[in-house]
Amino acid sequence: MARRAPPAGRRSTGAGPAPARAPRRRRGRPGADAPDLRPRLLDAALACYTAKGIAATSLRDIARQAGVTPALLHYYFGDGRQLLDAVVAERVLPALAPLRDAVEQAGEDIGALVAAFVDTMAAVIARETWLPTLWVREVVSEGGALRDLLAERVAPGIAVAMAQRFAAAQARGRLNPALDPRLLMVSLIGLTLFPAAGAPIWRRVFDAEELGMDDVCRHALALLDRGLELEVAHGKD
Repeated sequence: MARRAPPAGRRSTGAGPAPARAPRRRRGRPGADAPDLRPRLLDAALACYTAKGIAATSLRDIARQAGVTPALLHYYFGDGRQLLDAVVAERVLPALAPLRDAVEQAGEDIGALVAAFVDTMAAVIARETWLPTLWVREVVSEGGALRDLLAERVAPGIAVAMAQRFAAAQARGRLNPALDPRLLMVSLIGLTLFPAAGAPIWRRVFDAEELGMDDVCRHALALLDRGLELEVAHGKD
């Protein structure tokens, strides 16, 4: 007698167990073998912040820049505030760390301190080309999103520390007494970071495409040499 086929929907007792289904991945969640997208997402956020401003940048803008879905940004960072905090912690503060280190290592010699700041600022700008524009948008401009960051986390280790060194040098008779140590620090920013931010304008006005940050550094140090009434140690053996 011929064997009857098993009823539809039932397996023959001779067959092995059904293969287990892979768990369904939530939308926006990377697979176990996916590369870590975090650095790429941070770079995309920084590019958008620089181009449009932090307040005007949405998670959708950043996702489009990175070539991912907004859901993936939520998976990695939660919300826009947490993403901004991550950009500050992993991009902005590390970019400025060499300036703090240069200030700490320069010692008490004011010429060496000024030269270290100017040269290191030029190196930072050359490496982190987004910095001047982001600084003008988010620190200098009214309502900038990074003003508190400057006042609370950047200025104490760089600007305030340098102003204190300048004041101490004045007390020793080693620095022009007519200078205000605090405004001297402001002048250093004005002679380095702002020329970099305004370079597209002044290069066009003066037909000066050949001028770069090395020229800005030489100009700043030559200008400061007379105003400080000291010999600025720059480019000397």
